[in-house]
Amino acid sequence: MKKNVLTVLEQEMPNLTAAQRQIADYILKNAVEVSFLTLDQLSGLVGTSTTTVMRLTFNLGYSGYAEFQKDLQELLRNRVAPGTRLEANLKALERKSLLVKCAEKQIENIQETLDYLSDESVARSVEMIMQARKIYVVGVRTSFTAAYYLYQGLTRILDNCELLEIDTGAQIDRILNITPQDLVIAFSFPRYARSIVEQVKRITEQRGAKVMLITDSYSCPLVNVADVTLPCGCGSLAYHNSMSGAILVSDFLITSITVQDPVNTKKRLEESEVLLKSMNYHV
Repeated sequence: MKKNVLTVLEQEMPNLTAAQRQIADYILKNAVEVSFLTLDQLSGLVGTSTTTVMRLTFNLGYSGYAEFQKDLQELLRNRVAPGTRLEANLKALERKSLLVKCAEKQIENIQETLDYLSDESVARSVEMIMQARKIYVVGVRTSFTAAYYLYQGLTRILDNCELLEIDTGAQIDRILNITPQDLVIAFSFPRYARSIVEQVKRITEQRGAKVMLITDSYSCPLVNVADVTLPCGCGSLAYHNSMSGAILVSDFLITSITVQDPVNTKKRLEESEVLLKSMNYHV
């Protein structure tokens, strides 16, 4: 079982130096806020050095602050409402450079996504799409934006892709059409919508479809039913999950499928262009 980082912190208090106990006390009292603070921000708020913070994380058995914070975020993720996240982020935000900081956060999300993904998992994901009889893409609320982006990209080059809108009752009949030869690509991010979790589990149990999961981490409740998991960075400076990491993964999948079969892709795009022109679709 994964260790509770706050419990470990409490247990190790007697073994810490005075400066480290000061940091530990701040973390225990402000755990939600700390889960969004950089190393420099935390050391500045406590009034100590970044080196002291790092030594504290070493004493707790972590390789550094980033690993410690990741465990803290996973522990708190399902407890943190959007309003609380916004309040914590605003405390650490310098408004004068908001645009730059937003850009830096998205770059950080992309780098985290690249760090999370393995060559094996991305190769497997492309193989699953290529081999599937039908592909069903699903996401709700914020994750629906990334799901739709992937669906729209795939459906332009493949003829077997559908967008599955889980939250509508009309999807029941479509779910009945799913077979073990099909692939469900599910987007699920904190706080993990119950509708996605329950319906995807139901599809795997009753219809036998394979599942590709695009999520924030291996703590997602769908990991145990996924055939392949693609974790993404999803941090933001406000209250929401950013989809920059998920869009990167989606863009990779669209690009990979495109280059797998360029001849048929070109043919389909040309046919699409003829239809669009006949409809006078573009200005």
